[in-house]
Amino acid sequence: MTADREYELDLLVRRMTWEAEGVLSVDLVRPDGKPLPAWTPGAHLDLHVGGHVRQYSLCGDPADLTAYRLGILDEPSSRGGSRHVHGKLRPGQSVRVAGPRNHFALEPAAFYVFLAGGIGITPILAMARQAERDGVPYRLVHGGRTRATMAFGAELTALTGGEVTLVPQDEQGHIDLAAALRDLPDDTLVYCCGPEPLLKAAEESCPAGRLRVERFAAPATVARADDDTAFEVECRTSGVTLTVGATTSILEAAENAGLTVTSSCRDGICGSCETRVLAGTPDHRDHLLSEAEHAAGETMMICVSRCASDRLVLDL
Repeated sequence: MTADREYELDLLVRRMTWEAEGVLSVDLVRPDGKPLPAWTPGAHLDLHVGGHVRQYSLCGDPADLTAYRLGILDEPSSRGGSRHVHGKLRPGQSVRVAGPRNHFALEPAAFYVFLAGGIGITPILAMARQAERDGVPYRLVHGGRTRATMAFGAELTALTGGEVTLVPQDEQGHIDLAAALRDLPDDTLVYCCGPEPLLKAAEESCPAGRLRVERFAAPATVARADDDTAFEVECRTSGVTLTVGATTSILEAAENAGLTVTSSCRDGICGSCETRVLAGTPDHRDHLLSEAEHAAGETMMICVSRCASDRLVLDL
């Protein structure tokens, strides 16, 4: 569950800067020059561009509320978000954003290990800045295909409060997780963001309970079980009752009934469709909420999660 209050704002693009091959940073400001809403490291914004809603991590300094900074990779397989940013968005234009939202929050610890692959450095950069400000030592390892494709390298090497290592794959191979996780003090937390192979390797290597991850894509698993059955959802706010079929998501059923629900990934990784549960027990299938949040059952991602009780009552 996010610790940040969420807003919807129309912001201006103040500056766009090449940070690496294929990576642009985008600075967003309020048209009236007023400070932006506060955010915490690990937070992201929903960016409304080209008829799409896409999530991008905030990578600036949480203490600087004059601008939001996003790091956006130009992805050839993009469904429209990054292609629009790189191809059509320009300084001076207005964009709608929602957030900040944080499911990857930096928790208190005596020591941090930050692991980033590729564009996964964006939330990690803000975390490292916060650790420096708080005086908490850390070890940061950033891997990428080549030095030229690794964004924010100069900013990372300028950090002085921890040990920073850049690992270009064409020069040094993959990140040495054994070395990165060696000799960790008690009360260490490990934060990892990047491609799925890095996340899976970190999950296999980290001590239980110490790892926090953020995914940019859902793991290659089957979200629907063969024994899924239909169930009923009462949408308390709209007064609509849905019958969700065995092969239909709650989100799809809501859209089919004419309800407007914010959504993006439809894979349970972005948090856009997070909905409050007023009654009933969710069958959580997302890759975003923590085990504690799953157990609490206060919210659910209606694009993938289903019902584990007779019915659900949702704030829809």
